[in-house]
Amino acid sequence: MKNNKFIGSSLDDFLKEEGIYEEVKTAAIKKIIAESFAEEMKRTQVSKAEMARRMKTSRTSVDRLLDVNNGAVTLNTLIKAAQALGRDFSFKIEFAK
Repeated sequence: MKNNKFIGSSLDDFLKEEGIYEEVKTAAIKKIIAESFAEEMKRTQVSKAEMARRMKTSRTSVDRLLDVNNGAVTLNTLIKAAQALGRDFSFKIEFAK
């Protein structure tokens, strides 16, 4: 049996070694955001068309917001989307010490 250099390491260590850590982390964050908005829209029975109307934007913009593979959503769009659902949008930045 060959020795596996990743045995005992974390997933983060593996992703960093492969050079894809930031890409995977960004994709995961976008997926969480998109799914959170989709779930809240479903819970409150807000259609994409109604969401677009409330945000004063196009349905295409709402589709981009809900697309887990589209990372090109602006902070302004996230804030408008949260407000359209009667929610606040907040985020946290952690700087390495």
